Amino acid sequence: MIQDPFIKVGMADLNVAIGTGILKTTGLGSCVGVTLYDPKTKVAGMAHVMLPSSEIAKEGNLNIAKYADTAIPELLKRMILLGAAQPRLVAKMAGGAQMFAFQSTSDTMRIGPRNVESCKVQLKILSIPVVAEDTGGNMGRTIEFNSGNGILILRTVQQGVKEL
Repeated sequence: MIQDPFIKVGMADLNVAIGTGILKTTGLGSCVGVTLYDPKTKVAGMAHVMLPSSEIAKEGNLNIAKYADTAIPELLKRMILLGAAQPRLVAKMAGGAQMFAFQSTSDTMRIGPRNVESCKVQLKILSIPVVAEDTGGNMGRTIEFNSGNGILILRTVQQGVKEL
């Protein structure tokens, strides 16, 4: 039996890997894929962030993976449990597209850019530098993050495959 090297990260989901796992998420439009990596321990994490802030949450049981302000701290916590050290962590991000053109300049329609901004604020609060990103634009992305080497592979229809 061949073991699938991919560890799926769904929408409004997060997961961690150590050693040889490859974290993968699809369907990043206005959502942001945030990855954290400790190069020494080879502990990696990925969150598929849908919305900028949990302050707008209406659901009873809060899905912490859905919001930038709750997903990134939770991802950090899970990675530390696997042996990652916060001072060694680096972040890479992809997504945050403006998928539809709106006549309005209303902030509520800028979900992609607001997701990117919110993720960067959380990373800054946690003193985790963003070392690479492919954000914005108007295209969907699929990303794969290799816990063995910290390489982020992006796939888009328009631009093909890119490595960060």
